[in-house]
Amino acid sequence: MTSPLPVPQLVEEWILWASWQAAPENKGTPNNELIGFDEFEWIVREHPEHAWKGILATLSDSRAKPHLAVLAAGPLEDLLSHHGTAFIERVEREAELNPEFASLLGGVWQFEMSEEVWARVQAIWDRRGWDGIANDG
Repeated sequence: MTSPLPVPQLVEEWILWASWQAAPENKGTPNNELIGFDEFEWIVREHPEHAWKGILATLSDSRAKPHLAVLAAGPLEDLLSHHGTAFIERVEREAELNPEFASLLGGVWQFEMSEEVWARVQAIWDRRGWDGIANDG
């Protein structure tokens, strides 16, 4: 049985991957040495509690700020798509307590979320700053 990376290492690996893939000179070039994307994708499906902790830890790491769109439309969106019913109450609480998390929710798409989970996400997200929506109000 394979164990997930510890949360600090998961965050580190994901930020390394996100930073690498964001660099213009790397566009379209795979890097099989960077495991952050694949690890997070696997953890979301197989260890959702661990993924939740990883998402929150990544959000709180200042190095992830340039990559929040990828965190939103990747691990967070996938967690809500595959385990939304189990996590939506925690997501609602976190969005109420943490404006950065509410903003992160603004970057998710419905993907495979149920209509109920999607409606609840839309009720709590902060879309300011996403898709050309003004960030000032």
